[in-house]
Amino acid sequence: MRKFLVVLDDSRECLNAMRFAALRAAHTGAGVQILSVIPPEEFQHWIGVADIMRQEARERIQAHYEVFAKWMRDRQGIEPELVIREGEPVNEILSQIREDTEIGVLVLGAGTEKSGPGPLVTQLSRTSGSLPIPITIVPGEMSKERLEAIT
Repeated sequence: MRKFLVVLDDSRECLNAMRFAALRAAHTGAGVQILSVIPPEEFQHWIGVADIMRQEARERIQAHYEVFAKWMRDRQGIEPELVIREGEPVNEILSQIREDTEIGVLVLGAGTEKSGPGPLVTQLSRTSGSLPIPITIVPGEMSKERLEAIT
C-alpha cells in the first residue's frame, strides 16, 4: 500500500500537513505514516538523565500522535502508523524514505513566518531533485475548507 509520510513536530503548520495527508490517503486508498524525530541535542546529559528525557519525549510524541490518529480514524477512516526516530531530522526523514519502500509522497507544512517556510522545507527542497519520491508542501495558512476542496 502506498503511504503518505508526514512529519509530526511542534510547528503550527504540522496541522495542515496532517490534514492534507489524511484527506489524500482517504481519497486514494493509501495509508499515512507519521514520523516524529527526536533531535540528539535533547539528550546531551548524563546517561541516566538522558534515558529519562528520551522516555518523556517518546511519551509526549505518543500523546500528540493520538490526537491526530483519533481524528484520522474518526473522520477519514485512516489508521495511521507512528514511527519515532532519533537523530538529525532531515537525515532521519531521508532514512525513513529509503527504508520504507511503500512511502510514495512526503508531505510537509510550510511555515508562515517572514524567516521562511521552515527548516525542513528549506533543507529538503534543496535535495528534492535527488529524492526517490515527490514532496508536497502544504501552505501553513491554507484554510481547512480549501484543503478539503483540493484533496
